[in-house]
Amino acid sequence: MMPPSTARRLCFLSLLLLLLLLAAAASATADAAAAEEFTEELLLRPLPDRKALAHFHFRSSAPPASAAGRHHHLFPKAISQLVQKFHISELELSFTQGRWNYEQWGGYDPMSTNNAKPPGVELWAIFDLPLAEIDATWKNLTHTLSGLFCASINFLESSTAFSAPRWGFKLNEGNLRYGALPREAVCTENLTPWLKLLPCRDKAGIASLLYRPSVYKGYYHSQKLKLKSSQSLGIILDQTLTVVLQPNTVSGKQLHSTGGQLQPSWSMEHLFSKKLSGKCLVSKSSRVFVEIEKGIVDNVDKAGSDVSSNNDLFVLSTAPDRSLKELDNLEVQSSSLYEYDVNNYNSDKPLNVGITWKLPLIWSCTRAPYHASRFLMGSGNERGSIAMSFLSTGLDKQLVDSSNDCSIKAVVFQVVPWYVKVYYHSLEVFIDGNSKAISEVVDKIHVTPSEDKLLPGTMEMLLKFPCSMQLATLTLDFDKGFLHIDEYPPDANQGFDIPSALVSFPEFNSSRSYPEADPLFVSPLLENFKEDGVVKSYTEVLLVPLTTPDFSMPYNVITFTCTVLALYFGSLLNALRRRIGEEERGLKKADKRGLIPLLIAKLRGQKVDPSESESTSPASLPRSKLLLKVVFVAVVAIVFHYLSNS
Repeated sequence: MMPPSTARRLCFLSLLLLLLLLAAAASATADAAAAEEFTEELLLRPLPDRKALAHFHFRSSAPPASAAGRHHHLFPKAISQLVQKFHISELELSFTQGRWNYEQWGGYDPMSTNNAKPPGVELWAIFDLPLAEIDATWKNLTHTLSGLFCASINFLESSTAFSAPRWGFKLNEGNLRYGALPREAVCTENLTPWLKLLPCRDKAGIASLLYRPSVYKGYYHSQKLKLKSSQSLGIILDQTLTVVLQPNTVSGKQLHSTGGQLQPSWSMEHLFSKKLSGKCLVSKSSRVFVEIEKGIVDNVDKAGSDVSSNNDLFVLSTAPDRSLKELDNLEVQSSSLYEYDVNNYNSDKPLNVGITWKLPLIWSCTRAPYHASRFLMGSGNERGSIAMSFLSTGLDKQLVDSSNDCSIKAVVFQVVPWYVKVYYHSLEVFIDGNSKAISEVVDKIHVTPSEDKLLPGTMEMLLKFPCSMQLATLTLDFDKGFLHIDEYPPDANQGFDIPSALVSFPEFNSSRSYPEADPLFVSPLLENFKEDGVVKSYTEVLLVPLTTPDFSMPYNVITFTCTVLALYFGSLLNALRRRIGEEERGLKKADKRGLIPLLIAKLRGQKVDPSESESTSPASLPRSKLLLKVVFVAVVAIVFHYLSNS
């Protein structure tokens, strides 16, 4: 038997070991909670065409997890389960209403490159799976995202709705899938699930500015979700919302005329109908930036004033906490950022930053090397042509040496539905109105032909344009296919949409750098601006009219058939199911000398008083007429059935 002292010693050691294990578990949980981070940022920018840009950026990060069912403190658990179940390395989902104006709002900056998306829904994902399992995983992913964001993303599960680009969209090893729904409507039903992924939702912090009427009355809004997953960094989730709004000029304090246009002064309260009363309590950092474009900075320099928050051209309503200056390759200032730390503001002292113009001002945003546009040619419901034009904006003359051997590269990625049967061998290229050989312009091309009701057509092209070129046009001929009646949408007469084509310029970089001496200054928004991003733009969505059957004919046939059958069976059942004996007894009780009892007695062969029969002779044969009517309806039904089958 064990001595009492030894037993007490073992009990004490067991209790101590248990306490150490609990402390280690609590420390691990605390470290995991500390490793999860959330930041929120807002960027405001005046636009040349009397509008204002608001870009919301939220980042949630989670460290690598060894267990699939770990508990999250800040990071949305639904996204974590999504990554683990479908083995996603990278994913991007966007909901967009409207089209980005590359001429007025810019096309050569990180905002247009990363946040200007095509209308409708765009989804692409890179999977860390064998190639044979990717298509099935993609289908399950679309259904999951459809339920998560209350959208019709599940329509992308069909093999006719997604493609597998090689290098035209994003360089990959065959594990990328891409799909788009140009006609998907965007509303609050999509924004609400998106906001639920935030720790504070829209109840506190920068997200509280998302007043629904202000967001959806804008000229353009695009909400995006992008995530990256790796074994070393964990999961990084970026949620962005880009909105182009028209300032409320009625309540504006000062208006200036610039060439027939009015430059309105605005503030956060004018844009969102509320002020910012504090940050989300769990956010690591919360900042608001006001960006002044290079065009405004150049005008300030010409006026002989310093680029500060209060100069000869404009003044900011609130003094910034910090000013950041972008420097280009020649160490010349290109744009300015004014930072506001939301930690310094609360409900008693809300933040309502705005801009007031002192003098009339005209400026323009930097555009991409070429303005890409796409349109249809031809008429009729049998065939047509797709044309894509590239109009020079003059940027190449500023950034590239315009020698005789100079050339600019452009990559075109285009997906066409299977019912638009494109003849890729009919490709023609025209430069400045002159026809050119394909080999002179097309440096590389990859085509995946469409298959009826199986695969869409995919085209990836690498083009080389001479620097002196002003206008280039590419044309492709196509035939319009025929769909089964079950494949037409409810609004088939409106036409069928061809998703936007993506045009990128690999030799042009849209990154921006804001040197800052403070090493503790960390901004996910500015980190995205520093990343090397290829300048790219999306073209218009094409609306192709197809041969549409007369959907009223089935309706007419159905209504006519149902009418004939109703008359036939109604009369037949009325004749077979009438209870004449009960009617006779009821009528005898009511009136023994009535008309109907006499007719019933006549039909049943009973003797009738001649005086009564003479008074009722005009209506003595309703029974025979009823039988004739039933026979006539039956004959008509048989004839119609015979004619319809023949």
